[in-house]
Amino acid sequence: MPYSRIVGTGSYLPEKVLTNRDLEAVVETSDDWIFERTGIRQRHIAADGEQTSDLALKAAQRALAAAGVTADEVDLIIVATSTPDMIFPATACILQSKLGVRQGAAFDMQAVCSGFVYALATADKFVASGQSKCALAVGAETFSRILDWNDRRTCVLFGDGAGAVVLRPSEETGILSSHLHSDGRLNNILCVPGQVQKGVVVGNPFVEMNGQAVYKHAVRVLGEVTQEALAANGLTGADLHWMVPHQANIRIIRSTAEKLGLSPEQVVTTVDRHGNTSAASIPLALDIAVRDGRIQPGHNVIFEAVGGGMTWGAVLARW
Repeated sequence: MPYSRIVGTGSYLPEKVLTNRDLEAVVETSDDWIFERTGIRQRHIAADGEQTSDLALKAAQRALAAAGVTADEVDLIIVATSTPDMIFPATACILQSKLGVRQGAAFDMQAVCSGFVYALATADKFVASGQSKCALAVGAETFSRILDWNDRRTCVLFGDGAGAVVLRPSEETGILSSHLHSDGRLNNILCVPGQVQKGVVVGNPFVEMNGQAVYKHAVRVLGEVTQEALAANGLTGADLHWMVPHQANIRIIRSTAEKLGLSPEQVVTTVDRHGNTSAASIPLALDIAVRDGRIQPGHNVIFEAVGGGMTWGAVLARW
């Protein structure tokens, strides 16, 4: 069985930037308060009429260009998102149409902030098994649309954006392993409980979060799952070159890095500039680190994330 390998990356951020200073005029908060607790300075906000599929399209086009791939070659599209364009069809099908892809399968992956890790793990299985020859895994979010801008506990955390990768079969080592977990008993500590019934929104349509519970869970499980991934491949933290984490909170990121014995210079961080872009955060950070030359062939790279559900996971790859 061949490996799957990431052969191209791409990302996109909406033009509008919302800083912590801007938020001081919206809700009772401060730049210092937000930065000290999260590491966030600013985030990007999608324009009116700019849909999740629009963000995904631009990231996907850049990833395809980087990989030297045309739409005629893509036979699998997975979009990780919690903010789809509509209830159905899948945002992946809308993206498929916008890209001009006329073959293969397209579907969405819903694991909230863990979504890209889940999508990457799924795409890897399709490619490595021979069912797909060219897969596109995308994380794209317009979280600004599901935020209560009067709730300072949540509205300061999230932003919009998209990132994408292209996977191809390879005889050389690429994706080494993936490790996915969930615990549905924790479904209420991070959720959007509102529903549409008979054309009316029933319940709260905005993000609700028990920040302390999420933080404690994230610190524990991210340490565990990254060690699980390393052990499965006979490696230790000393063998890692880079960690590309979900960009939720700088304190969670640092905690996981310390458990792996990684220096701050070995961690790709964008949370200060992007905020938490949920499923988009890992591919956004990855694209930046690939394009600026930090991640090089032969480097061992670990991706890790935790999200609502609760879901969490890690993917270990050799670049």
